[in-house]
Order: sequence, then C-alpha cells, then structure tokens
Amino acid sequence: MEGVTAVPHPRSEPAGPSRTGRTSLAAALLSGALGAAVALLATRQEWSEGTATVAGGAFPLTATGSDVTGVPAALAVVGLAALVAVFAVRRAGRLAVSSVLTLAGAGTVAAALLGASDSTALDEKAAQASGDASATVGALSHTAWPYVAAVGGLLLLVAGLLALRYGRLWPAMSGRYERGGAPRPRRAAAPADPDRPEELWKALDRGEDPTGA
Repeated sequence: MEGVTAVPHPRSEPAGPSRTGRTSLAAALLSGALGAAVALLATRQEWSEGTATVAGGAFPLTATGSDVTGVPAALAVVGLAALVAVFAVRRAGRLAVSSVLTLAGAGTVAAALLGASDSTALDEKAAQASGDASATVGALSHTAWPYVAAVGGLLLLVAGLLALRYGRLWPAMSGRYERGGAPRPRRAAAPADPDRPEELWKALDRGEDPTGA
C-alpha cells in the first residue's frame, strides 16, 4: 500500500481590516468632498422668487441660498475642514473630529430643508422695495436648490458616519514618516583628533607616549 502524503492546500487570506480601511477611506473622502462642494454650490443658486407690490406694479424678487440662510455654507466648510483634520489626529481626537463631521452633515441637511419653505429673505426685500416695513412678498415660489444642498449635507453625513465606524483603520498624516516604529539610527561620533591638547593629556594618563611613532 502506497503512503499517502497530505499536502495542505493554500487558503486565500481574508481581505481583513486593511482592505476595509482603504475602501471606507476612499468612500468617505469622495462623499465628504463631493458633499461639501454640492452644498456650497447650491447655496449660491436661486432658492426662492416672488413679487413685491410697488407704485409701478409688481416688482420681481429673487433670493439665493445665502440670502435665505448662511448655515448650510458655513457647516459645509466646517465639514470639509473636519474631513481633512481626521487624518491629523488619532484615537480620541479622531473620534471627536469625526463627530464634528457627522454633526456638520446633519446640520446642513436640517438647515437646507428649513430654508426650502422660508420666505423671510424675500419679505425683507419686499419691504425694502416698497418702502413699507410691513410689506410681504407675493406669488412666492421655491426652486429645487435647497434640496440639492440637503443632498450635499447628506453626503457629508455619510462621510462622518464612515469616519466614526472605520476611522480607527485609517492612517494618520504622520504615519508616512514613521518606518515600522524602529528607532532612528544614531549618527556615529566623529573620530578624536590625537593632536588636540586634551587628547595628549588622556594619552599620558594611560601611560602612552603621545610623541612616539
């Protein structure tokens, strides 16, 4: 009977945390950067329009997102800064910055949705156009840009949630300057000059003849 040799079959290694970290990092960067850009772009667009009654008739009025509320743009900038800062800190600091990113995204969504039906900015413009402090805008309508800003905030929120969940697997900025945690080699000391006076005295103390060949 011939002997049977058991040959182990190679097993494929699981993707592990490294692959998960790279995937989540790429998703967070893309989501956060795109979300901030979309929110900032949307706040510069027209959010609402209407008319004000003046002596000459109806006067058209428009309001951009920044006229309605400055919160989405400000939070988008905060979220973008937090996304970059995630890589400059570790452990508790990274958790705190990730929380800021998450809150910035949630706040952007809430502020954009609240601004979608707001008429305060146009009412103020109607009062200025008519010269009547109690005047309000008429024929009020809103565009889809507030909801676009909310989508940008949602992308920031996703980036924040990814950072909270997988941020511990992401590298830090200083990581590329570390080489496997090994201590840096010390510089070799320069050889002593035997002709220096202190070296001559040391040779005499050792019983050597510093002038000998």
